[in-house]
Amino acid sequence: MNIPTFDDVLAAHNRITPYIHRTPLLTSNYLNQLSGAAIFFKCENLQKVGAFKARGAVNAVFNLSDAEAARGVATHSSGNHAGALSYAAMRRGIEATVVMPHNAPAAKKAAVQSYGGRIIECEPTQAAREAALAQVVAETGADAVHPYDDVRVIAGQATCALELHEDAGKLDAVVAPIGGGGLISGTCLSLSQLSPETRIYAAEPANADDAYQSFNKGEIVEKDAQQSVADGLKTNLKPRTWHFVSSYVTDILLASESEILDAMYLTWERMKIIIEPSSAVPLAVMLKNRELFRGQRVGVIITGGNVELKNCPGCKS
Repeated sequence: MNIPTFDDVLAAHNRITPYIHRTPLLTSNYLNQLSGAAIFFKCENLQKVGAFKARGAVNAVFNLSDAEAARGVATHSSGNHAGALSYAAMRRGIEATVVMPHNAPAAKKAAVQSYGGRIIECEPTQAAREAALAQVVAETGADAVHPYDDVRVIAGQATCALELHEDAGKLDAVVAPIGGGGLISGTCLSLSQLSPETRIYAAEPANADDAYQSFNKGEIVEKDAQQSVADGLKTNLKPRTWHFVSSYVTDILLASESEILDAMYLTWERMKIIIEPSSAVPLAVMLKNRELFRGQRVGVIITGGNVELKNCPGCKS
């Protein structure tokens, strides 16, 4: 099994810089007081395509040779990676095909189409997604860019924690959402080199707790068709991401659906930025576990801001 190195991260950062934003760090006195910690929010909701996924997708696409790129790229994704790969392919002038569950958010499907990506819909199960992607690759010869189980993608996502460390300075802990584990793997990869004393917490919906169960059992636990308002976190770990989770993550903390939505609205109201439910899980677990973070400097990665505001999850009247 090929595992990315920190040299891969540095190369990725140089490669993707022309095509992404260096997203800002934001703070909130109110949320600091509420949590008891000094929180530094890395705002990937302000990233290209509205999510951190642009980093890994751009790194994968621009790492292809011209001959490989000519065959196009393909993936399966519930939304943000699909949009990110379509964006990266558009910037390189190649074709992108994305397999999406039929119940993926309409806003995320629209994003894919706006970047010229071709959508193939499937049933909302991991097996259906993987089978449809395999068929696309067999028919087209496209390079399969997995949403998270890909060395190029993990190295690209790792650039987020690299920038967080450079801009925030020494942190006692970093909290990031976990679904398939690409972002948390990249976070582990960067911080294990730059700040090995920093504790890394993964935040997960209690309704989609396969990573939590895996962490406590000591092996990958797969759960299919998980249901959560945090639609980007319903995928399972793979051996490559499990390597990082099992080796470097301090703990995995859970939040209920109502806690996730409360944290999302709190961020909207107090920080005046739009984040999607998956991005609210880290703040939700921090508020639920204040004693773990009180008096500490904590980095929180806000992973995305792609919300369909006309029909947003649990919107207040």
